[in-house]
Amino acid sequence: MRAEISIRGAGPVGCVLALALHRAGRSVALVAHEGGSGASPFRPIALSHASRLILERVGAWRALAPTPIETIHVSQQGGFGRTRLCAADAGVPALGYVIEYGNLLASLLDQVRARGIAIESAAGASLLEVHAEGSSGESRQKSYRQEAVVALVTTRPAAAGTAWERFTPEGPLALLPLGGRYGVVWGMRPRRARQLCAAPAEEFVAALQDAFGGRAGALVALGERSRVPLALRVRASRVGERCAFVGNAAQTLHPVAGQGLNLGLRDAWDLAQVLHDAQDPGDARTLRRFAALRRVDAATTVRVTDFLAGAFVGADALARPMRGFALTALDICPPARRFFARRMIYGASALP
Repeated sequence: MRAEISIRGAGPVGCVLALALHRAGRSVALVAHEGGSGASPFRPIALSHASRLILERVGAWRALAPTPIETIHVSQQGGFGRTRLCAADAGVPALGYVIEYGNLLASLLDQVRARGIAIESAAGASLLEVHAEGSSGESRQKSYRQEAVVALVTTRPAAAGTAWERFTPEGPLALLPLGGRYGVVWGMRPRRARQLCAAPAEEFVAALQDAFGGRAGALVALGERSRVPLALRVRASRVGERCAFVGNAAQTLHPVAGQGLNLGLRDAWDLAQVLHDAQDPGDARTLRRFAALRRVDAATTVRVTDFLAGAFVGADALARPMRGFALTALDICPPARRFFARRMIYGASALP
């Protein structure tokens, strides 16, 4: 018997959607090829507190072992101004949690299999087809002319509960605490990214230490390195005839502020809530309701991320002090810090 809802893509967003729909009693199947060509590159993921709540509600949080983020320190290279966001600012036990993408996905797939959700190699007839497999040629694209260098580094002292975001002239640089080490996500021009990925470990560590400074300690060892292109891709509509788009299939974001997967998980959760009691999950009115529900959160998150990716990059003589004043103003204004922190955690539900 064919499932009434098929989900193309068995990444974290597709798995969470399948688990949420299954718990609601819906007939669902994931469409993906089992296995793969080999191990995926190292990829640190920052899950927001809202994402933790979603994972708890689908029964997937307990099996994970992420590193909590208690504080986020934001600064700029070569200029004044910094701000610190703390869990207390947002009234949560942790601002976020860092986990390796491969570990998150493996744990979610274990949950999918344990609940007997079918994983099929090809889509069959269904009342609704949900696309969660990644962006397509139908998305509008904006290239940032950057690549992200992703790496795992060891510091002395060891990483604790602070995540570091530093805006450099090359691009945003994030150090995310992960099991006593840091996952690095560093945006820069593609040529520079190729050079650093091919450079000896000592050269890469020296360049990273120079860009970041000594706040997180001394960099003493380097693990895996890889690079990925950065672009903004957004579909004009997240619904079509008996189909819906969630996660990267709906929008792919710059990694600054770590919003991409968290926005995708909110997509999945809201779609599951809309479909909970829907008589026909592919009905046009039902899908329009889902699109309307996601409109503000998705549009606002896209705009904020795109703004941060552009406004906080570069060495312009006027832009640098303006960034410094913005960071300082945020740091000395607790209500602004609380609003910004909760907006990054919960999406549009944090808006007054």
